[in-house]
Amino acid sequence: MTLEKAVDIFMAEQMPGDSRQARQLARRQLIVEAVVAAGSIRIEDLTERFGISLMTAHRDIDELVERGLLRKARGVVSATSTSQVESSDVYRATRQLDEKRAIAEMAAGLIEPGQSVFMDDSTTVLQMTRFLPARGPLTVITNSLPLMSELRNVRDINLLGLGGQFYNWCNAFMGQMTRREIALLRADLFFVSMSAITDSGVFHQSAETTETKRAMFESSAKRILLSDHTKFERRALHHFARLEEFDAVIVNQGTPPSQIEKMRDSGINVMIAPVKVGG
Repeated sequence: MTLEKAVDIFMAEQMPGDSRQARQLARRQLIVEAVVAAGSIRIEDLTERFGISLMTAHRDIDELVERGLLRKARGVVSATSTSQVESSDVYRATRQLDEKRAIAEMAAGLIEPGQSVFMDDSTTVLQMTRFLPARGPLTVITNSLPLMSELRNVRDINLLGLGGQFYNWCNAFMGQMTRREIALLRADLFFVSMSAITDSGVFHQSAETTETKRAMFESSAKRILLSDHTKFERRALHHFARLEEFDAVIVNQGTPPSQIEKMRDSGINVMIAPVKVGG
């Protein structure tokens, strides 16, 4: 079995009824996702990111190593190498690619020429770059290095890159310096995607990521959440916002109808993006 298939099977495991076991499985799924996305991570960094003890981190990792999903050596955990999957942010960027592109196209359609927009470091928001030239002139503000690279030569886009401490695992600038810069700005729109949606809330496994994106959230007149169907009923540690706080939530057409109905019953503006396979 390839690593890609093994990861897919593990990520699809149903949450057990016991809440402690459910939290454990959710945490281990997020650890796998984080390590596969980054390629390798120090175990100490995982304890900080997930708010767990070193003993708990080793216990989680040992279980994942036993399942053949990760490797552990000299205080560093890494993804199992195969020819089918790269252990880098490239892997994360290609997950649910058709869904992300469909959501990104619908999101870009909400932008009017002349507006200023915050764009976060998520791979879903990154897919919006292909649709932005047609929406110009625009001012785009971002902490994402890949997004800066994609837009650096685009005509009619005034690109403002946020500085701060660079985090290799997500290819983005975050931290206190970044938040200070954000606080000095005001934008018309904010486009954001997060790791998990559960209990009518949006969550992320990284506190630093949550704080940086919240600063953009507070500095924007309208907030748009982009989320493919895999984010629903997943769990992450840090609360970011309630779904009701967003002006719109864009999902793909594969999102369970029960989730869409639940959001609409709560008065949330849900937009469903049709997926074009291979588009």
